[in-house]
Amino acid sequence: MSIKVENITKTYGEQKALDSISFEIKKGEIVGFLGPNGAGKSTMMKILTSFLPASEGVAIVNGFVVSKDDISVKRSVGYLPEHNPLYLDMYVREYLLFNAGIYNIHKSEVDSVIEKTGLTPEANKKIALLSKGYRQRVGLANALLHNPEVLILDEPTTGLDPNQLIEIRQLIKNLGKEKTVLLSTHIMQEVEAICDRVIIINNGKIVLDRKLEDLKQNQQQIIEVEFDYRVEEIALQKIAKLGKVENSVGFVYLLYFDTEQDMRAKVFDFAHDNGLKILQLHQKNITLEKLFSELTIQK
Repeated sequence: MSIKVENITKTYGEQKALDSISFEIKKGEIVGFLGPNGAGKSTMMKILTSFLPASEGVAIVNGFVVSKDDISVKRSVGYLPEHNPLYLDMYVREYLLFNAGIYNIHKSEVDSVIEKTGLTPEANKKIALLSKGYRQRVGLANALLHNPEVLILDEPTTGLDPNQLIEIRQLIKNLGKEKTVLLSTHIMQEVEAICDRVIIINNGKIVLDRKLEDLKQNQQQIIEVEFDYRVEEIALQKIAKLGKVENSVGFVYLLYFDTEQDMRAKVFDFAHDNGLKILQLHQKNITLEKLFSELTIQK
C-alpha cells in the first residue's frame, strides 16, 4: 500500500478533529478526499505529510511510519497545500532551481517538470505576474521535483477558471497513471472527472469509502411523474423494479428504482395500460453531489 492509515485520531484540546480514521490507498489510485469545511481533511493531509503529529493511531506512507521516519516520508511525498506558498519575487525557473538545490536534485529535473506541467511558456516570468492557474502549476511542479511516489493535493483547483480547470484536471489524471494521488476538493465534477475512488469525511469520521465506478452502478434512479388523477401506491407497485413510492404533492409521485435501466418507458406503459395521462415526467438520479449532501448534512 502507498498509504495506510490505522485508527488516526487528532484532538485540539477538547475538540476532536479526526476520530479513529482508517483507510488504505494502493499505488496508481487517484482518490478524492471530500468533506465540508472543518471535517478534518486538511488535518489528515498534514498528518500524512508529517506537518502535524497524530494524537493516536498509525499512518504509513510508502512503507515509512510517519511518526518514526518523517524525513523519509517527506522525501517520498509531493505536497501541494491549500494555500500554495510561493516566493512571488522569484522567477519560475529560478524558484524551481532553488528548491531543486534543497533536494540536491540535478537541474535537468527542473526542465523535465517544467515541460510536464506545461510551464515552458512562463518559465522565465516572475511568479507574481502569473495567473492563478499557472501559480498552481508552479506548485505542482515543485511537488513533483523529487519524483515522489505519492502526491497529496489540498484543493489544487481552487479559484481556477473553466479552461484552467480542464488543464489541471488532465495534468493530475496523467500523473495518476504512475503515482498515487490523494486530493481534497469541494467540486463534485472534479471527482467524477479524474478520481477512481471517493472517501467522504464528516465530523472527523469516514461516512463513505467507495470506488466511483461502484457508486455510478449503484446510483438510485428517481422518476418524478405527475398523473391527471390520484393513483394508489398498490397500483404503482405493479411497475417492474419499483421500490419506494412518495406522493409529494397533489398527483405528483416520486418513484424510486434500484436499477441502471432507464425506467421511464415502463412508467409510460403503466400510464397507458391504466388509462392515465402523464402531465409531466422527470428523471432525477441521485448524483454524487446529492449523496455528499445527504451524508454530511448537520442533524
